[in-house]
Amino acid sequence: MAYRKLGRNTGQRRALLRSIVTSLLKNGRIQTTESKAKELTSIAEKMVTLAKQGDLHARRQAAAYLLDESVVKDLFDNIGKKYADRQGGYTRIIKVGNRRGDAAPVVIVELV
Repeated sequence: MAYRKLGRNTGQRRALLRSIVTSLLKNGRIQTTESKAKELTSIAEKMVTLAKQGDLHARRQAAAYLLDESVVKDLFDNIGKKYADRQGGYTRIIKVGNRRGDAAPVVIVELV
């Protein structure tokens, strides 16, 4: 399985992805670099799939990954029900342009 290291060691990378997934599910839309967004989408899709299952085990798995308990509650109460009839593809990546400082490609990631 190939994945992006994002220039960080394992602990930093895991913390970054947990934080960014929590922010996406909390706000519904975030702006980040393209490589982070591509890693983020697969994890966010898995969180929404857990919310669609809706049982206690899925809730505990999501709570173990996400950083904010209110996001877990919102995920299972609102977001999971919103995508109940959708078979995947819960996120969208929109290219914005390049960042001014280092010309990194910047995108907006949002829940569909």
